[in-house]
Amino acid sequence: MGKGKNRVVKPCRRDKPPTERNVEEEVDDEEEVDDEEEEIDEDTGEEDEEEEEFEFPFRLAMYDFNQCDPKRCSGRKLLRAKLINEVKLGQRFPGLVLSPTGKYTLAPRDREFVAQNGLCVVDCSWKEVERTPLHRVKAPEHRLLPYLVAANSVNYGKPCHLTCAEAMAAGLYILGYREAASELMKPFSWGSHFIDLNRELLELYAACNTPDEVISAQNEYLAKMDKEREESRNVDFPPSDDSEEEEKEED
Repeated sequence: MGKGKNRVVKPCRRDKPPTERNVEEEVDDEEEVDDEEEEIDEDTGEEDEEEEEFEFPFRLAMYDFNQCDPKRCSGRKLLRAKLINEVKLGQRFPGLVLSPTGKYTLAPRDREFVAQNGLCVVDCSWKEVERTPLHRVKAPEHRLLPYLVAANSVNYGKPCHLTCAEAMAAGLYILGYREAASELMKPFSWGSHFIDLNRELLELYAACNTPDEVISAQNEYLAKMDKEREESRNVDFPPSDDSEEEEKEED
């Protein structure tokens, strides 16, 4: 106990600053580690990068006559995806409209006008076209589409019976906006197939300039198809094994 009583406890000196941890050095070390990890991620491709949202080069729109099944309507699906917007019937659209009332066929020479003012389609049922008040579609330019084949599940394989989404994608492709056409068709399971199915024709039309050139390319393609179809009918195929056996039995 004597030792305990005589023990002197030295007070902490306040005039001497406490030993500081080198926080900056530790932080720097951590940053270096993080940098190294980022470099590794970049090298291995493991770093997740958000895909940039595609921006269409001009306004895309639709006149809707509400004649289609909303659940199967391609135009409504594009509206929900916010890829196009709706123009109310009777309102004026400043650009070009793909419409059955067009007098001329869409051609690459329309590209500059569309780039400045936009592209629009008419959403109506093919069965109701004759009874549809298309005069309520108001725009300075109306165009028809050349021969193309539908890829949608309702009218698959039918010439010219395109959905409004197919029509707009075809218009974009013919005007030279191939990437925009592909992006527009992404919401549909059959979207890319439409472009693949018509790629030869779309490339032919995109290489033209005037409506007359587009119609000429269309007619040449159809004439070639008719010729190939006729030649395939006239080909004499070698007899099958079954037909040879039948001939022997008859003999």
